[in-house]
Amino acid sequence: MTDVEVRKATRSLPRALTPFRHPSYRRLAVALVLATFAGGVWVVGLVWEVIRLGGGPAQLSAVSTAGAVGVLLPALLGGVVADRVPQKLILVCVAATELICMALIALLSFADLTQLWHLAVVGFVIGTAMAFYYPAYSAWLPALVPEEDLLAVNGFEGMVRPTIGQAIGPGVAGVVVGIASPAAALTVAALSSLAGLVALATVPRTAVRREEAADSILRDMREGFVYMVRTPWLLATLLFASLMVFVIMGPLEVLVPFLVKDKLGGGPRDHALVLAAFGIGGAVGSLTMASLRMPRRYLTWMNLMWGVGCLPMVVMGVATEIWMLVAAASVLGGLFSAPMVIWGTLLQRRVPPHLLGRVASLDFFVSISLMPISMAVAGPVSELIGLRTTFLIAGVVPGVAAAVAIVAAKLPHDEIAHPL
Repeated sequence: MTDVEVRKATRSLPRALTPFRHPSYRRLAVALVLATFAGGVWVVGLVWEVIRLGGGPAQLSAVSTAGAVGVLLPALLGGVVADRVPQKLILVCVAATELICMALIALLSFADLTQLWHLAVVGFVIGTAMAFYYPAYSAWLPALVPEEDLLAVNGFEGMVRPTIGQAIGPGVAGVVVGIASPAAALTVAALSSLAGLVALATVPRTAVRREEAADSILRDMREGFVYMVRTPWLLATLLFASLMVFVIMGPLEVLVPFLVKDKLGGGPRDHALVLAAFGIGGAVGSLTMASLRMPRRYLTWMNLMWGVGCLPMVVMGVATEIWMLVAAASVLGGLFSAPMVIWGTLLQRRVPPHLLGRVASLDFFVSISLMPISMAVAGPVSELIGLRTTFLIAGVVPGVAAAVAIVAAKLPHDEIAHPL
């Protein structure tokens, strides 16, 4: 089928699928699906590789923290690079780095040579590469699809990431680990990463959307930082997001596997089922949001959905059956992913194109700045105050923080003054 025939065939597509009218985005979508699947398999394979080595919550915290620190250190530099270097080149380098790291750990696991410090080092390297991925990807999308399709693009990707990365990928990994071994799951991740790299290579390269000459790196960073500080809706949302990430990511990434294993008597397949429920819920939330018009009160709805959407964490803490954990994860995924569709579109439409890479990197940096601490303290804190209390805090605090952000930054006034 030719590109003209594809465009004709997609004219009647639902709003959420309209980006597929664009040939370049179709190729990018294939690469995204494969890379996301690889990431979903990798996460579960890594968790059970830690457990295979005799590790517990503290050891998994250490490995997860290494990856989070890797993301954090060059996060601001990633935005500067995204506004200077063709974004496709950046993404290809990131994909190649991930492939090498995944293949290395798979080989070590098969040879039974893996040590925890190997996993931490590789996690750090992959995290460092990902710090360059998000700003480059965010800055590239508006060059590949028109503005009117950005909400649909973000909705589709919001569906892909939870469905493929948190449902199908982890589900496959759980089955592979259960039937074979973590090494086999890590091999699946590496092969999928290779396929994603090949697909990414077929996407046409685009020019950097920046008219003025690039200044010094420090001045570029300062320009992005000043824009963030002087933009109330951006600053308030990022500060709220950083607090939300701090209280929920540690329990989600570090404690849920042990909640499944130690409290509910489950195994890899049950852990994968919880992740799958989170992903399916996220897919439904993203597709629903992408199929609707941008809400008039988009800032208020976005922050409230994130805040209230954390309440299922309370249910996780008191769950006595796996199905309760699965149900809570599904609701959490839906209310977490739907606002992400608004947020991505908001950045791409309200931030000046020449600043988009740097603002995306600041978004990445501020949102994850407390993630290493969250992962590092999740295990010790749960041992000190208990799993139930830890999940209770994670479920309640974000809702309060969202309300404070909405009122303090006067977000209702801003969204009326700047309709999308």
